[in-house]
Amino acid sequence: MDIAVSDPYTLYGSYASYYTAKVRAYLRKKQIPFVERLPSDPMFRNKVRPASGSHRIPQLLTPSGEVIQDSVEIVDYLEPRFPALPAFPDTPRQRTVVHLMELLASEGLVRLAWLHRWLFAENHQFVKMDFGRSFRPQGSDAELLKYGSLIADRMMSYGLPDSTAATREALDRAYQKLLGLYEAHLTEHPYFLGGHPSAADYAVMGALHAHLGRDPAGLRVMQDHAPRTFRWVEHMLVPEVESPEFFSRPVSYAPDDAVPPTALAILQHIAEEYAQQYVLGALVFNQSMAQIEPASGYLLDAEQDQPSLPKQTVSYAGVQHEHATNLHGVWLTQRAQSYFQGLADAQQAQVQQLLGPGLLTDLLTVPMRYRLRRENNRLSIH
Repeated sequence: MDIAVSDPYTLYGSYASYYTAKVRAYLRKKQIPFVERLPSDPMFRNKVRPASGSHRIPQLLTPSGEVIQDSVEIVDYLEPRFPALPAFPDTPRQRTVVHLMELLASEGLVRLAWLHRWLFAENHQFVKMDFGRSFRPQGSDAELLKYGSLIADRMMSYGLPDSTAATREALDRAYQKLLGLYEAHLTEHPYFLGGHPSAADYAVMGALHAHLGRDPAGLRVMQDHAPRTFRWVEHMLVPEVESPEFFSRPVSYAPDDAVPPTALAILQHIAEEYAQQYVLGALVFNQSMAQIEPASGYLLDAEQDQPSLPKQTVSYAGVQHEHATNLHGVWLTQRAQSYFQGLADAQQAQVQQLLGPGLLTDLLTVPMRYRLRRENNRLSIH
């Protein structure tokens, strides 16, 4: 559905929103003209949200009146319209790595960021007030806390482990491990693939800015243990591409389709922690669709934009797993698979040599008999 507007691009989101952080950094680095509005804006409630059929943020209202929802869809919509500073390299190893980061750094790190937000009590006052500000921006402190608490209570109702000292220490260790890898990388490179920002950089902003880089507990750890990463987050929030720390670095991807070893180490670490769920999700999807044998155009769920499939038992690496899968994750997994499986055999071999055996290669090589398509914010069989 289109909406009659005359404004530039309008981003509907909030600073506490994981996925809005990705799109905001992208829009700024690409220097795409936009304004940002909160979800409390009557235009969002009355026009934008009904047009998309989704309450999720971010959503982008275009100057022509189209509404785009989902951070990946927004980037895909804007890339051909603003080709300068492309978010995707055009060489096989680098582009495959970017698609893997689109999945794993964005979707995989959600759990670390979410748990770190809600299991540390020192975050709660700030987060609730921040949520409240998104819906009552000129409200009193009492109003912000009232409305923010409603959102926070809903978020925490999704199921949290007990907030014990041991649990919090384990979360801090996992977070510091990730930060240590980023510190090593950012000593030598301004961005994930060298001197040029990519969708891999935007993908990680959800975790490292919206949650871990703003919530008091996460921010404290970042400032104490990862000053380079803190500075990188600051830099990702401004339109300048050249940072003063790397003023002499060409604004280009690393030559010869190279992936810096420190970047590969980040990807491999995230894969070790989070990739198996997506391999299992692809296997569950294949098995479920084989039972249904859907025709092209089959709609997975007319009401939900991110439906799930019930648990199925699948075998992976010689072990039986019971796994329920979210189809949005399958759609993003297939995005990486589709690119990789469309490469020539020699290019696939180059990618596999880079990644080595294990979860990343397994994730890319799960066969795809049925492919998902996202259209009008609903998932169907392509």
